[in-house]
Amino acid sequence: MTAYAVGHLYEVDMCPDIVAYLEQIDATLAPFGGRFIIHGGPCDVREGAWHGDLIVIAFPDLAHARNWYDSDAYRRILPLRTRHARGAVFLIDGVDPVHKATDILQ
Repeated sequence: MTAYAVGHLYEVDMCPDIVAYLEQIDATLAPFGGRFIIHGGPCDVREGAWHGDLIVIAFPDLAHARNWYDSDAYRRILPLRTRHARGAVFLIDGVDPVHKATDILQ
């Protein structure tokens, strides 16, 4: 089942370290089948308040997502981001394509 790395980042200082992180992250994703689904951009807020950027990266499954996040290649560039951006990042399983809202009631 597809899994996702999700980040809600804010207070990003677009400095040389962030630029270096962006220039290097794609190469860390490739060996784990990761690809960007959402990478910031304008948000059409319909309810509540939103600030910052949403980043969603898809992986073939949760094991691939975990192995990417824990990889030496990603760990080497991670401080480039964490020193200059605040926010939450988490890994989460997706749902089956036939998932219905009521499935969580079971």
